[in-house]
Formats: sequence, C-alpha cells, structure tokens
Amino acid sequence: MAAQQKRPRPSSATDAMLKLHRRTMVLDGRVYTVVSLRPGSDFRFATNRFHDTWHVLSDWRGARVLARLLWGLAYQRRPGTLIVIDPAQLDTNPFDGARSDPIVVVPSDLTVFTSAAAAALRRRLPFRDRSAGTVRWQTFGLAGAVDEWRAWRARGAEGCYTDYFPEPTGWLWVDRIGGLITVFAAADQLRDLARTIARMGDETYRGMGYEYLDYPETNGEIQIFRQYRTMVTSARRARIDIVGQHSGPITEEAEDAIWSHSATLRRNRLRRLADRAPN
Repeated sequence: MAAQQKRPRPSSATDAMLKLHRRTMVLDGRVYTVVSLRPGSDFRFATNRFHDTWHVLSDWRGARVLARLLWGLAYQRRPGTLIVIDPAQLDTNPFDGARSDPIVVVPSDLTVFTSAAAAALRRRLPFRDRSAGTVRWQTFGLAGAVDEWRAWRARGAEGCYTDYFPEPTGWLWVDRIGGLITVFAAADQLRDLARTIARMGDETYRGMGYEYLDYPETNGEIQIFRQYRTMVTSARRARIDIVGQHSGPITEEAEDAIWSHSATLRRNRLRRLADRAPN
C-alpha cells in the first residue's frame, strides 16, 4: 500500500492564510478582541500627518498584508474585534524621522470604539504581555476580487462606462484618536479598501503609489514606496544629524533640513552602489 502523502502545512506567508496574535482586553468598560501581527513578522509601517491628511506608509509587502488584514476583518462576526498595528511593526516616518503612531482598524458596523477606549489601548502599547493565542486569518476571496477588478479595467473605457464596478456603501472615517491613527469602516468598505490596497503597485510613479482611504473626504491616505526601507534609514540618520536625539516637536526649518539631508544621504548611497557595480 502506497504511503499516504502528507498535506503541506499552511504557511504564514501564503496568500490565503496569515497567522496573527489575539488578545482579550477590557477598554472603557467593553470587552475587545484585539488582533495584531506577530512580533517576528517582517512587515513594516509608518504614519505621519501631511497636507492635513493622515498617512499610512509602507512598501509593496506592507500594502499586501494590510489588504489581507482588512479583507479578513470584513468577515469577522465577533463584536469588539479590532486590528492593531502596534509599535513592534512601526518605523519612524521616512520623511523626517519622527515617531509613528500605532494604527487601529475598527469594523464600524460591528465594534464600538470610543476615544476613552482608544486612549486605554494606547497605554497598553507596545504589547508586553503574551497573546491569548494564534488566529489563522483567512483571505481566500481576496485574490479573486482583485482579479475581477483587473478584468473590469482591462475591458477599457467602453466597458467601464457600460458596466460600472459596484461602489461600496457604508460609513468610513479616518482620524487620530487617543494617540492612534484610527480607520473606521463598514464591512463593504473594508472589502473595497482591501481590493484597492492589494493592487497598489500595478500603477506607480517613480517608485511610489498612493490611494486615499476615505475618498472624497481624504482624511486618510496610504502611500507605498519601492525604497521605503532605505528612506526610513536615511530619514532617521538625517534627523539625528540635524537635531540629535531630540524627540519632541521641531521647527519647520529643522524639518525642511531633515528632508533635504535625507535626500542627500539617499543620493550618496546610490552613487556608492553604482561605483561598486561591475562595469
């Protein structure tokens, strides 16, 4: 009798499954199920405020995992569920090296999240206690939804005008609450955001792509950069060179100097890499 072939175990890096941590917390008198990336996950994010808009910043990999988090959250049925990207996955921002705020995503048709709850959660970050267990976060339908949207776009202008892609309904809002960049979205909005963010990178300009999280209000935006991690490193070094270890507010002149110095550091790095390249 032939040996039975073992089925491969699902990996945390597959498109359909993601392993996350789960915690139960009481915040402002309500019980919450808080879901977060595991500390060893190599997904990086940053946040900042620019042009009166809250930005979530990352690279291509970060955008794809964020899409999966949103897609899975749209199908949760447990009231009080939240997704948190805590400081373990946060970088200083890639422009002026300032500290990033944690990110929270709230399914607004399922979970009540007050400013007092946000402030209480912020005091618990970064997570120091052990998680209550592992969640196998399933996003089997996301790839098909993205393919459906790409097929709709591929039909061209004529097809788009005669066969409109359905617009999401429901409430969506982005704001900084209790020290957290907070995204409130109903289930259909979460699915639409997930599909949109998952295809970021299809069309980019000079290694950068962006999408508004809450168009047309534009209180929130996600930006991805091909050189995101290099930008984070150069901005952090530039900030130290300009203002030292000072972590508080800085002047506009100092901020401009950090941006400029960071760009110079990146150019110098590219020159060194070019010089080392074989002719």
